[in-house]
Amino acid sequence: MHYFLNIGSNLGNVKLNISRALRALEEKYGYFETSGIMESRPWGFVSPNTFANLAVMIVSDRTPAEVLADIKEIESRLNPTPHRDAHGGYADRVLDIDIMAADDVVIDTEELTLPHPHLPERRFFLQPFNELAPMWRHPATGLTCAEMLAALPPEEESPAD
Repeated sequence: MHYFLNIGSNLGNVKLNISRALRALEEKYGYFETSGIMESRPWGFVSPNTFANLAVMIVSDRTPAEVLADIKEIESRLNPTPHRDAHGGYADRVLDIDIMAADDVVIDTEELTLPHPHLPERRFFLQPFNELAPMWRHPATGLTCAEMLAALPPEEESPAD
């Protein structure tokens, strides 16, 4: 099965954080493909720290639950601090790895929802995902990542530094 992951970081040396995550994925799964790195503003919270995000495609016969356990182990090993604040909201993070999709699998459990429930709303998911799999279609809507990107509102201009 093809798994499409998103790796993000906005604290510390973000390129090193992502590199370490990629090395851990390689140790676990072997060969994989990646998109280019995309910078984005935080989503769902306010922070002066921008994110670096990229998409990764791995191929594995492991179940989605097993892949989720693997990436959670990698996250906690490389950054044991939680990426939620005391109230359960999003916060800055050294490393975050999400499963965006797994082929055309649809899962909705307490532990895992596939495709990722926020996939159609997150440019930083869709743009790198589209680089890796422009023909992939959301199993519920039939939309490609490019079509979901086109439906997003325009990005706000960044204030001049």
